[in-house]
Amino acid sequence: MMQIEIDNGSGFCFGVTTAIRKAEEELAKGTTLYCLGDIVHNGMECERLRNMGLITISHEDLQKLHDAKVLLRAHGEPPETYELARRNNIEIIDATCPVVLQLQRKIKKQYEANPSAQIVIYGKPGHAEVLGLVGQTNSKAIVVANVDDVKRLDFKRDIYLYSQTTQSLDEFQRIISYIRQHIEPGCQFQSFDTICRQVANRMPNISSFAAKHDLILFVCGRKSSNGRVLFNECRRINPNSHLIEGAGEINHAWLEDVNSVGICGATSTPKWLMEECRDALQNMQAATI
Repeated sequence: MMQIEIDNGSGFCFGVTTAIRKAEEELAKGTTLYCLGDIVHNGMECERLRNMGLITISHEDLQKLHDAKVLLRAHGEPPETYELARRNNIEIIDATCPVVLQLQRKIKKQYEANPSAQIVIYGKPGHAEVLGLVGQTNSKAIVVANVDDVKRLDFKRDIYLYSQTTQSLDEFQRIISYIRQHIEPGCQFQSFDTICRQVANRMPNISSFAAKHDLILFVCGRKSSNGRVLFNECRRINPNSHLIEGAGEINHAWLEDVNSVGICGATSTPKWLMEECRDALQNMQAATI
């Protein structure tokens, strides 16, 4: 009999939980509610909320929208989004994660204090959170995705380093080490550990969970930034790990000679989706008995 376990440490983080709760509360009132971008990087959860009435729009759509109610998701937005909302008489339901909001304020304060310095953000280029952070600096911040990107910085100028909240602590430390080794004498370098511990603390947990099982099913949307980081850690510990978006992607061939399956996910993965995958596995198992 194959054993199936769902990781208790996986599932929505505080910021995502709050954003979804706010959306559900507004929709329960019968309000027409728009969401600027996918509320969470999980297609099936987005579909559930769409069925409840949530309308996802782009930034281009927002420019044409007037006299409406718009939810800002946990990732946060740059200042120009709020300015546009004021001009178009849009009521903002702000579900920006408190951790992201605090980071935005830190970057804005640093930029205003020393606008000629290089503000560097370690993060995923084009990611919604990163766009919101860069927006605090009039788009002057430099985004680096890895140590190789750091080589293009000007080491003869001051550098202030921040991180997208869901990035890898290990890579962040490597970036800090590289800058320290190359910064010119007399130039200021400061780094600020702005990585969310709700994500970072999942790494040791996910490692031990991956080691316990013959097969790991990591359930998350392929757009999820922290999902990719956590999945890579699973695969490092257990090469027999597969990233799936839902139960329909489970391959029967993966289950051959498997005695235990671990199901886990990202901070953007709903518990109900992991439970659906468990139920699908149980049905597959029952069909072979």
